[in-house]
Parts: sequence; structure tokens; C-alpha cells
Amino acid sequence: MKSRRKIIVYVATSADGYIARPDGDVEWLNRRPRTVDYGMRAFYRTIDTILLGRKTYDFALDYYKKSGRKSRMFDTKLANYAFSRKPPKSEIPGVEFVSEPVKPFAQRLRATPGKHIWMMGGGELIASFLDVGEIDEFDIHVIPTFIGEGIPLVAPRHRDVPLRLRSTRKYPDGVVRLRYEVAR
Repeated sequence: MKSRRKIIVYVATSADGYIARPDGDVEWLNRRPRTVDYGMRAFYRTIDTILLGRKTYDFALDYYKKSGRKSRMFDTKLANYAFSRKPPKSEIPGVEFVSEPVKPFAQRLRATPGKHIWMMGGGELIASFLDVGEIDEFDIHVIPTFIGEGIPLVAPRHRDVPLRLRSTRKYPDGVVRLRYEVAR
């Protein structure tokens, strides 16, 4: 039997539950040691698609430009979808913009053969997928840092979504990995 493609939120949060500062800054994440990948290489091998919101796309684009790197910003070996009601006039190679409703897009994407799907974020897009039942798992790396305010992991709305703990892992630097599946 063929397994269903999962949509997995793979993300880091501060210890107080934020994925970024209010302006989108994630510099607090860059203080982590470069010698630990927290399972990223193994996770990356299980996906072939990345989903991101427009704010995350814009932040990534700006961050990439400031870094001065010459390589491609987006891995063109993967399908990259950015959600936006107003796609930019000039698009980056390797990124397709989506303006259709989340549920039909997710169902159509899952129906195509392939590996799992990485929901990169941000909080609004994660909330939109969660609200229509299109998130399967959360793989959250809690960074031992309080940032005080910021963009929450999931945009606040009235919801009650039970999760089932799949596993935990503590890293030597205090990062804790929590893997949950969304209870159906």
C-alpha cells in the first residue's frame, strides 16, 4: 500500500513559543552551534516539496540578498510553493506562487506521487493549513532562548487541536526536539 504524503511543520521556536521576532528577524537562531544539524539532513531527505507564506518568502529573499551568496536561494530540485493573494511582479526561479484556497491545493498536492511536504511557515500559513485539517505532524525544535515577543508558531485563533507525542530528543546544547502528530 502506498503511503500518503504528509505535510509536516518542521520549525524552530524560542522557549516562549515564537518562530521569529515581530519584524521577522531570526538572528537569535543563528547563535546555535554549526556542528549540530538537529536532524535537518535526515528530514530533508524525506521531502520533495516546501510550502511557505509570502512573509516568509519575502524575509528569505531579503536575508539571502544581504548574505551575498552566489548560489541559488531556493533548492530547485524541490518544488517550492509560496502562498500569496498578491504574487510579486517578478518571481524567483524555482518558486511557484499559489493564491487558491489551501484545502483544494493541499489535497491536489497530496494526490501527486512524491515524498513528504515541508510546511516551512510562517504562523499564518501554518494556521490556515491546520484550520482545514491539512497538517499531519509538527517537528518542533525548542531553542533555549526567550525572545519576549514575536510571531507565534501558529497564528492565534479559536481552535482545539489535539496532538499525539511521537518522540522527544534533548540535545547537549539544551535544544529539545518535540515530534507530534495531529490526532485525527
